[in-house]
Amino acid sequence: MYAVVGCTDCEHLWILQDPRAAETATCPRCGRTHRTKKLRRFVEDENREAARQGRAALLAKRGGNSEAFAETAHVAEMEREIGERGGTVDDTEYLEGSGLDADEVAAAGERAERGTSAGSAGSRIDVVREALRECDAPTADDVASYAEERGVPAEKAREILTKLSRRGEVTESGGAYRLL
Repeated sequence: MYAVVGCTDCEHLWILQDPRAAETATCPRCGRTHRTKKLRRFVEDENREAARQGRAALLAKRGGNSEAFAETAHVAEMEREIGERGGTVDDTEYLEGSGLDADEVAAAGERAERGTSAGSAGSRIDVVREALRECDAPTADDVASYAEERGVPAEKAREILTKLSRRGEVTESGGAYRLL
């Protein structure tokens, strides 16, 4: 016996095997433990595939896609067709189908891996660390100014400087900061 049940906290729907035998069930999304006899059973069937189809129908209805769902094949049939086509869509096909240039996305990823992106030298925290290395006895104003020239808002640079100081990565003496 399979039952499609729903969480009272997060409203997630999942398939529970043999709900009468289990005393409790844990929601796979939020982790809340429920007493199975108190869970609402939206669909019950001896066949797991029928329960999967019932869950899919409920999710389609919840999303306002009941008509589209009615026009699609059974869940198991869709999986079989996907398997026959060779599986899932590859990254390039997905990106180009979304209107993006796959080569440009790859180039951006490579720039990010190297720690640089168009117009800035790495992440915000890297810019603040760079300011501390490059400036002579930098003050908070110096770091904020340096960071702002590189696209990091001055207030954000000050916040990062404070966090680095709390973590013990930066020390401050007489208003001047330095990396440890």
